[in-house]
Amino acid sequence: MKTFARVLATWFGCGYAPKGPGTVGSLGALLVAWPLRHQPSWFFALLALILLAPAIWSAGSTALQVGRKDPQIVVIDEVVGQWIALAGALRYAPGAWIVAFLLFRTFDIWKPWPVRQLERLPGGTGIVMDDVLAGVYAALVLYLAGWNNSISKFLYGIS
Repeated sequence: MKTFARVLATWFGCGYAPKGPGTVGSLGALLVAWPLRHQPSWFFALLALILLAPAIWSAGSTALQVGRKDPQIVVIDEVVGQWIALAGALRYAPGAWIVAFLLFRTFDIWKPWPVRQLERLPGGTGIVMDDVLAGVYAALVLYLAGWNNSISKFLYGIS
């Protein structure tokens, strides 16, 4: 089970990227989401919810294995957060997905209140929940921006 936990926590090796493993984990989330891009946006929130408990378990297990509170190799939290960010798109469009990616990475790195405070939760919960909230922030911004006509043209290519 330790090996499975580490494979999941590193999102099948994305966490071993020498530079920017969190960004690589987010890109890995998009790669898995790509074949599902024509599903309704809420589908990605459902995927994140389904992955939440295994993410917390695998992140906590891997952190214990390597002896660090939040090891850089753990990127399953980025996957969950990125899928939540995708749920904010009004519908699939490449521009919306790029903005979802950029918003999520911004909120994940910036960690506005109370995102940073969630890191203090114990074990895998603390590792994952800050990214969940960063994903929620990104989804909300993306969703609200999609209702603005000029931004909507950019995101979705419509008038």
